[in-house]
Parts: sequence; structure tokens; C-alpha cells
Amino acid sequence: MTNLGAGQWDLDMHMEDGSMSDATVSEDGDSTAESDDGGDNRPSKWDYRWELRCPPNAEAARMALADIQGLLWPQRADKKAYLPANLGIVLEAHLRAMKDFLIAFTDFEGRSNHHALSWIEDEELAADIKLYLQSLGKYICAMDIVKYLEDPIVQKQHSLNRTISLSTAQQWLHKLGYRWKKEKQGQYSDGHEHDDVVHYHQNIFLPEWSGIELSLQNWKFDDPNQEYSPPTTSPSSRHVVVWFHDESTFYANDHHKVRWEHISEDALPQPKGEGASIMVSHFISPDYGFLHSPDGKESACVLFRAGKSHNGYYSSNDILKQAAQAMDILVKYFPEEDHIFVFDNATTHLKRADDALSACHMPKNPSKSWGPEAMVRDDNGKPIMGPDNKPLKMKIPMAPGHFPDGTSQPLYFPVGHPQAGWFKGMSQILQEHGYDVKGLLTECKGFKCPEGWRDCCCHRILFNEPDFKNVESLLEATCQAQGVQMCWGYAKRIYHLNPPSSKEADLERNVVTALAAIPLTTMHWFAMQSHRFIDAYKHGLNGAQAAWAVRKYHGH
Repeated sequence: MTNLGAGQWDLDMHMEDGSMSDATVSEDGDSTAESDDGGDNRPSKWDYRWELRCPPNAEAARMALADIQGLLWPQRADKKAYLPANLGIVLEAHLRAMKDFLIAFTDFEGRSNHHALSWIEDEELAADIKLYLQSLGKYICAMDIVKYLEDPIVQKQHSLNRTISLSTAQQWLHKLGYRWKKEKQGQYSDGHEHDDVVHYHQNIFLPEWSGIELSLQNWKFDDPNQEYSPPTTSPSSRHVVVWFHDESTFYANDHHKVRWEHISEDALPQPKGEGASIMVSHFISPDYGFLHSPDGKESACVLFRAGKSHNGYYSSNDILKQAAQAMDILVKYFPEEDHIFVFDNATTHLKRADDALSACHMPKNPSKSWGPEAMVRDDNGKPIMGPDNKPLKMKIPMAPGHFPDGTSQPLYFPVGHPQAGWFKGMSQILQEHGYDVKGLLTECKGFKCPEGWRDCCCHRILFNEPDFKNVESLLEATCQAQGVQMCWGYAKRIYHLNPPSSKEADLERNVVTALAAIPLTTMHWFAMQSHRFIDAYKHGLNGAQAAWAVRKYHGH
């Protein structure tokens, strides 16, 4: 192909017989052809031999690309500027298309003077932008990239002379791997890494779990229907069933928000707020599913409508009643197994008896009127409200403590004492234990005692006494007398499939149906997932690391 000047180009064409044909093309598209054998016959067909049609190698393509760029942007003799190409509209369009094709063919790197490739293809620039976006935290936007590229230092570093538009920044976010969508939800981690929580699960919960692990039923991860029983510590050991307790709230207006919608549908009025609610409190085990009798007539499930105008609020007394009901079912229908209840550390589960030992607010000296306060309740256990619409309270005596040898230690002076019936005070209580309390403070300021000190004040000493430290909660006392989050999520997914309804009867029926729809094999799988988290915690991983390990090694 040769430039003949005056807007004409000479094109060399291969004929079928191997001869050449010259064709002249002018700017207006007219052409003439002349064969090299002296004839004036226009070729009827092109030569399609393979050696003429096979693609060029990368080096030849780069050379062709350089030639085409030289045609499109011819340089002046001093090579300081470019001359007009004057190729004509049709020919220039074809050459530009060839240039774009050759750039893609050769995987051309870098930027031409005319920015053939997007700036974001520069790996160094893309890496810097990613690092900058990560420094901004979770919530970023396309405008952050625009502002970042406005910085003269950034422009100088990457040889840029301007920033980009907002729409270009949005396209760059896609190229960098970002997507605008609802954030994924993982394991709840609020408070999981607090020192007291870590101490509890590493030093109390996990050792206790290890003690019963060999007596639990297990299932194969790749087949939740197939049981796997590890060797127990003793052939005669009883099977242990762990029942996990939890609560979850279902709302009337909580249903699917995303669906296939026809283009002809109009927007409809939506109910405001979450609507009526119902709380479900239940026990669940991977061995049996939800806790109920074999015939399903007796159940430990509690459906509770919270609010002053309904059932009030779920309190510690309600939890105790449910636990007693659950134990009655287990004793009656499952006596051949040992059962363990697992509750979370909610305040309603940790509540102690009103008269339980507590050093909080104890006076140092004897007091005639001091004592813990307890709410006045009716025959049904509900608080009695006073004229100010607040629960009525009354003073009650605190339960006695214990000496190291197990004998009882009354906290009130006995009959016949000059101060009979009075609270002894911390000084007298500690002296009876053999402590010298002379000059000892009642409490360090704000109860912020020096680290490692156990006898700096009266409150700290009593706080560490075994009888004060090991007070059982009401729930523990009741139970001794006689993987749940994932299951809630499964039930709510089923619940969302129901049509919206504000009727409380529909709400309760839909909740019960959703709970009954969870397959037992799914509960097996959820239990195995929980066991994997427990194993990860045993190896010292924190919440985020445990979640990563469970996801990474899901096939092991």
C-alpha cells in the first residue's frame, strides 16, 4: 500500500495465479485495477490461500500498528508536532478500526499519545486507587476516586493532567471489583472479642464442652443423614443431648422485598413500620429438632406478644417457667439420656435471686434498714404497679453466706444481740472470716481497684470470696433442681414466602408453619457448623479468623 498523493492510495492485491494486481483508490471511493500481465482485466476473485490468510505474529502486528499510527498521525520533519492526515473520511475510519483491532490483538500495554487504553489499565495506578479506597473504610463512593485524582501529587506521580468524570469513576469501581449491592451478613461479632467474653469461652465454656464432646451424637459433613459416633470414654456412658435455647422475633410486614415484577405493575401503598410482632422462644437440638413430645402434643415453645398492651415483656420468670416446662417433657419422654441446656448470656438468663449474696452497695458498718430490694408481685408472678406506674418494691433480708468449711454465716445480728435484726456490715462479716479491716476503705473510687490487688477495699475482698463469687443464677438453680441462629434464619426464609398480612392470627400460623418446615438434616448440618466454630475457638482463633477457617476448609 503506497501513498500516491492527492488523496490517492495504491493497493497491491494477490491474484489466484500468484500475479499481482494494482488498484488505485481515490478519496471519493473510485478505484481502478490493472494486472501485472499487461491486461486490463479486473480480478473476479481474491486469493484465499492459507499462507496469505494466516494471522501475523505479535511482532508483525506491532510493526503494522506502528505503520498505521504513522499514517493517522504523520509527524513533521522536526518531530515536534503532527501534520493533518488528509486521508478522507472512509479511509480514516477503516484505518482507525484496524488500529483498534491491532491494539487488542497485541495486548498493547501503556498509553499512546491519544489514550488508546483506559488509565485504569495501568496496574500501578489501579493499585494506588485500591489502597486509597481501603483507607477510607467500608463506605466509599465514585466521587472519592474523582477527588483522589484531583491531587496534583497523584497526577504528577502517574503522569496525568486532569481528573476523571463521575461516570468514569463509577465504571472504574466495577473494573476494580466493587459492586453496588446489599452488604452480606456474616457471623454476629458484637462483644465477641471483649476480654471477659474471651476469658469465659476459653476457660469455662470450651473446657466444659470438651468434657461432653465424646458423648454427643455427630453426623458426617458430606452426608448429614448418616450418623457418626466417635469412641466414648466408657462403653457404658450415657448419650448426651445438648439443647440450645434462643429467642427470635417475627414481624407481620417482614417479607420478600426482591421479586420478579412485571413492567406493567404499578407501585402500591406499603404499610408503615414493621407491623405486629410475635416473639418465639424455643429449645432446639440437632438430635431431635425443636423440643416437644414424640406425638407433638406437648411443646416447650413459647409464643409471646411483647408490649404493654399485650403480654408485657419477656422476663426472667418467664424463662424459668419455660425451662421447667422443658424439663418436664424431657423427664417424661426422654429419661434414658442426659440433657444439657445452653443459654446465652442475656441479662434475663443471668438474673439471680432477689436475696442472693452481693457485695454491691453493702455498708461497711451495721445498718438497721439496709437490705436488697425486690419487686412486689401478684399470684401470677407479674409486678404490681404503683400510683406512679412504676413497679412496687420492698426491702427483704439477704441470704446467709458460708464460711470456708461450708457452715452458714448469718449476715444479720441474732436475737438477743443489742442490735438484733440489724445488718452486720462488711467490717463484721470480714472479721468473722479472719480479716483485719482496720483502716480499710469501703470501696476504691469508682470500684477501679489497682490491677492485681485483692484486699484493697472491703468490696473487693467480699467480691472474691467463694460464696459471693459463685452465686448461681435462678436459671442454673432451676435446671439443677430438675446452633440456633442459623435455624432462625432458615425459618425466617420460609416465613418470608408467605403473603403479607397484618392479622395476628395469620402471623402466628405462619410462624408455627415456618418452624415446622425446618428439616432435621438441616439442623444436623447447622450443628456441625457450630462444632467447627467451637473447634476453631479451641485453637485460639478469634471470631473473624474462625469464620474464615470454617469457610476455607468446609470440605474437611
